[in-house]
Amino acid sequence: MSSPQLPPVPYHASAQRPSWPALPAALRAAVADRLGAPVVTARVAGAGFTRGFAAVLDTADGARAFVKAAPAAEQPHLVDWYAREAAILDRLPVDLPAPRPRWTLSAAGWFVLCTDAVDGHTPSLPWAPAELDATLAGYAQIAAALADPPAELTALGLPRLADLARSDILWWEEVAAGREPTPPLPAPLLARLPELVELESLLPRYAAGATGLIHGDLRLDNVLIGSDGRAWFCDWTWVCSGPAWFDLAGLLLTAYASGLDADRLFATHPACAGAPADALDAALAALAGYYLTGATSAPPTASPHRRAHQRWSGEQSLSWLADRQGWQ
Repeated sequence: MSSPQLPPVPYHASAQRPSWPALPAALRAAVADRLGAPVVTARVAGAGFTRGFAAVLDTADGARAFVKAAPAAEQPHLVDWYAREAAILDRLPVDLPAPRPRWTLSAAGWFVLCTDAVDGHTPSLPWAPAELDATLAGYAQIAAALADPPAELTALGLPRLADLARSDILWWEEVAAGREPTPPLPAPLLARLPELVELESLLPRYAAGATGLIHGDLRLDNVLIGSDGRAWFCDWTWVCSGPAWFDLAGLLLTAYASGLDADRLFATHPACAGAPADALDAALAALAGYYLTGATSAPPTASPHRRAHQRWSGEQSLSWLADRQGWQ
């Protein structure tokens, strides 16, 4: 084990969201009406990197629900994301460790998604062994279920990771061509730019043959550990067709940062059965490029901590890759 490298802001405190009282009165009334009773407490989610409203709401009759909301005028992309997530959640296999959807509504110029609430917490870093074991076991269940996804889910016309990789994740190629600013890298790693371009180019090729679906945004802040120790997986907006090992690589960045043997955790996980020998290297190269180039800017609707977290995630991706490649 190596020394843990913790993020600049804990994942459970990465969000900046409006409070329940800050929402328009008409919106609060509409939500309370759908919930069937006045809202008496609202526990705003601290994890995440958007400024959308997200909170566990308790009502006067003892009911509890999780609600996301975004204004259509100021954050139309979040409205699209929440609507897409609602459609996906409604079609996921019901036995997966994912919150079940309840309803959506549009009121006072806002879009609202309501799901079951999970009584749990965001995992802390360094990873507690029991929480990491539960998360890896939960993802094994998800990967197995989505390897042959239900027809109603694929009928949504979800994107393919291979296509996204060609258009959105070949970041080192963009850097090499001068179309993206060069991230601040130590000189020895900057000299590895040709290798980074080559490694990330493998991802679209490997992903092209995948027939199953993946979460597509599997990070620590999209995991909740329930009161029973079970792991739950949230924020299903980015489901796409791709290999489950890509999800796993993104999740295990924080295991690597925790000083754990992330290579072993990756290689022994059921989601990696049949993966190419250099699949992890291809994923890490792509993730490093995505995070490090993305850290140069952020939309005003993002959390103020997003850029720092992207930089940290990119550094962890690149450090892990450098360790595997024997780069100094």
